[in-house]
This record gives sequence, structure tokens and C-alpha cells, in this order.
Amino acid sequence: MKHLQHDSIIPLYHQLKEILKESVDNGNWNTGDKVPSENQLMDEYGVSRNTVKKAIEELVQDGVLYRIQGKGTFVSKPKFQQSLMGFYSFSKVLKEHGMNPKDIVLDIREVKPTAKTKEGLQMKNNESVIELKRLRCANNEPIILESSFFTKKTVPDMSKLNEIGTISLYDLLEQQFNIVVTRAKEAFEPVLIRADESEYLQTKEGLPALLLERTAFDKEGNPVEFCRSIVRGDRCRFYTELT
Repeated sequence: MKHLQHDSIIPLYHQLKEILKESVDNGNWNTGDKVPSENQLMDEYGVSRNTVKKAIEELVQDGVLYRIQGKGTFVSKPKFQQSLMGFYSFSKVLKEHGMNPKDIVLDIREVKPTAKTKEGLQMKNNESVIELKRLRCANNEPIILESSFFTKKTVPDMSKLNEIGTISLYDLLEQQFNIVVTRAKEAFEPVLIRADESEYLQTKEGLPALLLERTAFDKEGNPVEFCRSIVRGDRCRFYTELT
């Protein structure tokens, strides 16, 4: 057992947090295992309840642990990881990881474009756009709440989008509209899950998430999709490599 250094400049709660996280990382605690209670951790490490609470709370916020009211604290499933080194499709990446992708179409409608949507799709007029709102799942677990926007020129028949779920979006664009997506530009920023989003994503309001905005381009370099996604921070992790 590692001991806390009470004379260190590193706060005790952070030291305890790292020790508990290491127990998960090295396999001492596995997915679904119940971690020791607050009282047990207080006795084991000789710290106050507030120190234990803060360490546990941060691990819950990071998605390493989760709580069940009246039952205790447990080890979460490992995060889905995705490299940002190249163009990727969420559905294809899940299949490569041995998971079953599932898209639930929530709505397909015409809407007025926001300034960001117009910028992403390089629109010069105020013509309405097609919004495809869907819930993206891995093994039936909701991971991403996503809205994709298209011009009417790109998607002249929005009823074709109802096929999403049986076929991936980019495969559908190619088969139905002869549009081949070859690259995308993405931007990320941290956000907190809102109340309406938490209902779809089956998680708590206020937990960390990533706002992902993507513009996808065809082989001629024309923007064909502007996408806004709320990605669960407790289930997804994106990374890149520097050389």
C-alpha cells in the first residue's frame, strides 16, 4: 500500500486520487468492482472524510468511478479512445473496437441555420437547412448526441435520411447523393451536459462533456455537412501524437 506524504506540497486529496486511480489502471480494481467505503479509506490512509470525498468526487467527474445511491461507488467501464491523427468514422471505429454501433434518429426537419452552421457550410443566403438529429450508441449505450446539418442542394430529399441506422451517414451520402466524404475539420471544447442533453445521454446534468464541431468535405473540397456533437466525457477520450 502506498502512503500519503503529509508534508508534501501536493494536496492530500490529489495524492489519494492518484493512488485510487492507479488501482484501476493496474487492474487491482476491475470494471464493476465496488471500491472501499469512505470510512474504510479514512482508516486506511489516515485522512479526513472531506479529503476522501474530494478524491472520490474528482474520480467520478473524470469518469473513472461512478456512484449508485445507497449502494456505493464502483469502477466505470474503460473510456472509448479515438486518435485525432486522421479522418475517421464513428461507426467504423466502433466496429474496429469490437463494439456494435447503433444510431437512433430523433428528428429530421428543416431549420433556419445558425451563424456557425452558415459558416461551416459556406452559405451566403438564409435558406433553411436540413437537420438530422440522432443519438449515437455503442453496444446500446448512448455516447454522443449529434445534429448534422446539410444544405438542400446536398440533400434534396431528406426522407432518404431515414435509412440512417441501417447504413452509416457517409455511406448513405455516397449511395443516395453521389457524395464522397474524404476529409473533415474538427474543433473541440469542454462543456457541461445540460438537462435536456442528460435525458438523451442517460447521464447526470452538469457532468463534463466535449462539444465537437465538424465540417466534412467532399473530394472537390466542398463542405457537405456541418455537425455539432455532445460527447460524453466519462465514456470518450480523444488523443493525438506529437513527433
